[in-house]
Amino acid sequence: MAELTLFRASDGYRFYTRCYRPAGTPLARVVVLHGIRSHAEWYAGSCRSLAERGYEVHFLDRRGSGWNTAHRGDCSSFHRLIDDVAEFILDLRRTQAGLPLFLVGISWGGKLAVALAARYPTMISGIALLCPGLKPAIQPPWATRLRIALASKLRPTNRFPIPLNDPELFTASPEWCRFIDGDRYGLREATARFLFNSFRFDRYLKGEYRKVTCPVLLMLAGKDRILDNPATRKLLAQFTRSRSIAIIDYPEAEHTLEFEEPGHPWLADLLGWFSRSASTES
Repeated sequence: MAELTLFRASDGYRFYTRCYRPAGTPLARVVVLHGIRSHAEWYAGSCRSLAERGYEVHFLDRRGSGWNTAHRGDCSSFHRLIDDVAEFILDLRRTQAGLPLFLVGISWGGKLAVALAARYPTMISGIALLCPGLKPAIQPPWATRLRIALASKLRPTNRFPIPLNDPELFTASPEWCRFIDGDRYGLREATARFLFNSFRFDRYLKGEYRKVTCPVLLMLAGKDRILDNPATRKLLAQFTRSRSIAIIDYPEAEHTLEFEEPGHPWLADLLGWFSRSASTES
């Protein structure tokens, strides 16, 4: 059962976090960051499985997303989102500071994982990027992007649909498509300010990849329609200072690995990478 808490950021915003604790002393800590549409409840199954295997898992609902109703779909800047994660991890490290700590970035959350690893190279033991949103294949049309850019200056809280509102972009499972379609906490719209900051975030990251020194795991789904997989793989060449880079392809998988059939190897592969990376660090 997850422990639900509210974490207070330095600017006063309070966002929800869920903690899944193992039965004994944790092997390591895992902090998970979700995508632009999703939230913690999408990934409860894998979080429980990780805890059962000895990992202490913390899942953050990004401000304005999931259960966080204040400033829905909005944020002042992507730097503020990076700070949210950094402040949470710093607070977490006040206890059991010697435990390895891995950051998992899912889809859009992959941007935050990379940015944090670049800015705070000693804070984490490694980043796992699960179908990360570093090179999206789906973007709003140019006319819409222009309207977003203009609105971000003139009417920053104007809302625009997130171009990922078809559940079949995430999974081929009818059951999970129904879940996504009926999900009342999923983010379907975002402010012009948030979306424009997401575009700016992409440009910012171009100078950050070479600053990442920790181990990196990249997982790609072969049937992903949200991301540009070849361009994402090519990006890994820019992680020139990383101690190790691993890439795992799942040719038949869809974008959200969580929604693959039970027994799919992605979770076992993630656990294996945690174990190898933790032993290398020690």
